[in-house]
Amino acid sequence: MDEVLTKTDTNKYGIPTRTLSATAEPVDRKVLQYIPQESAEHYKFVPIAAEGDVLEVGIVDPDNIEALDALQFISTRVGMPYKLFLITQADFDRVIEEYGSLTGEVGQALEELEPIQKNEDEKDAKGQSTPLEPTIKADAPVTKIVATILRYAVEGGASDIHIEATPEKVQVRFRMDGDLHTSLELPLKVHAAVVARIKILAQLRLDEKRKPQDGRFSASVEGRRIDFRVSTFPTQNGEKIVMRILDSAKSISSLESIGFSKQDLVQIRDIIKKPYGIILISGPTGSGKSTTLFSMISELDRETQNVVSVEDPIEYEIPGVSQSQVRPEIGYTFASGLRSILRQDPDVIMVGEIRDKETAGLAIQAALTGHLVFSTIHTNTAAGVIPRLVDMGVDPYLIAPTLIAAIGQRLVRKLCPGAGVPVPVSESIRAMLEKDFSDLPAEFRQNLPEFKNFYEAGTTPECPNGTRGRLAVFEILKMDKDIEHVVLTSPFEEKVYAAAREKGMLTMREDAIMKALAGEIPFQEVNTLGGELLIDQDIPVLPAEETVPAA
Repeated sequence: MDEVLTKTDTNKYGIPTRTLSATAEPVDRKVLQYIPQESAEHYKFVPIAAEGDVLEVGIVDPDNIEALDALQFISTRVGMPYKLFLITQADFDRVIEEYGSLTGEVGQALEELEPIQKNEDEKDAKGQSTPLEPTIKADAPVTKIVATILRYAVEGGASDIHIEATPEKVQVRFRMDGDLHTSLELPLKVHAAVVARIKILAQLRLDEKRKPQDGRFSASVEGRRIDFRVSTFPTQNGEKIVMRILDSAKSISSLESIGFSKQDLVQIRDIIKKPYGIILISGPTGSGKSTTLFSMISELDRETQNVVSVEDPIEYEIPGVSQSQVRPEIGYTFASGLRSILRQDPDVIMVGEIRDKETAGLAIQAALTGHLVFSTIHTNTAAGVIPRLVDMGVDPYLIAPTLIAAIGQRLVRKLCPGAGVPVPVSESIRAMLEKDFSDLPAEFRQNLPEFKNFYEAGTTPECPNGTRGRLAVFEILKMDKDIEHVVLTSPFEEKVYAAAREKGMLTMREDAIMKALAGEIPFQEVNTLGGELLIDQDIPVLPAEETVPAA
């Protein structure tokens, strides 16, 4: 597309042209909300104005039928007719920059930063670096930079923020749907000031740069309170900052929405009706364990039962639950909190995490004395929970009668509605799938779905990448007399797994296969859960126009 539009262009495409002056006012952010940025970038059209009840849209290539179909879909969804204008690639790029104005806002702050950075290397009388006063003023550029990064991370749905110095620059990455994406690059000279600002917010020591520190702070973003858990880590290029974003006002997910199948839901709802015992969720950090715990707690009768939790940190606020935040720095740990909870006449106890022998022993004792206990533990599999408890010093004869269930989980990317592209299962993949389920007893194998089609990520007008958000995959080890006998006689992971397998337990990988065959997740996500590589990561998918009907 030429950088100058002419009457010939209007005659060629049959639509008027629109020139967006570089000196004109930027497009109203409210107008940008009508078309998601990822859709705008994919289809090469942008909203430029809203006149009355008509949305004015600039497009680079009016011959793109796929883009016109997507625009019609978006127009129907927002309930506004649209009017097309031909724009240049330069004008299109200018509007796209206004979408992603994180770089722009931070750039403005960087322009103001130069005068206050000249004394950054000043030392005090003892030769120690001293933090600059301007970096902690409310209107200081570094404060604006940090505030802008936090705001865009929350608005974009990031779960974590990584700020890391390299030899040439400072890299800011957001974790979105489990993957890290570079969102911003800053000049190296601002690294010390940005780290100092975050340390001040988290009340960490400014002069301690040789060892890791942990802290937290809260901020108001979009009118709601957001908690940030801060971790510093010394590297060869300076301190790295990682912030976990915790939205305590976020609504609790239902058991159906987090990924439990119909069969799993029956088991889970039976498990949480038990009057006493312990239920453990296992998985690595960031695998959604707390979300699963809170979803279970939300289904309990909190009106007639006293439900008490001790957490680090409090990630969700649950009505009817007395939630307490541990404070290790003053000696208030999971273990001491659990002791105090037992004096609060509890019916249900939630312990954020079992980290040591003392907490594990207290949780087991609470379950033995008539309480229903929920907690999390770090193991790779559900079967691995039992040997992990034994390693912590819990006797097998205490585990067998108290453990109700161990639930292993991971998070995988979720297909957008309508974005799944069916791909026939080849004979080679069918053979590998059958191998996965070969040790499952025949009575359970006959209930498996037909290995006919799996699904890959296509595109939709609102979801060009085909995936958005994440879904959990599970394996549920439900205790019974046979598994209790194994725990008492041979509490090893492979023995526990074999006993649970005889009862029909599916692994997380197999749960992912079921979800891929049902069109809930891309089939490639199965490969993230270990085992044999099922398909090439670069498998082709059908063009979008063959999978997304025109509106």
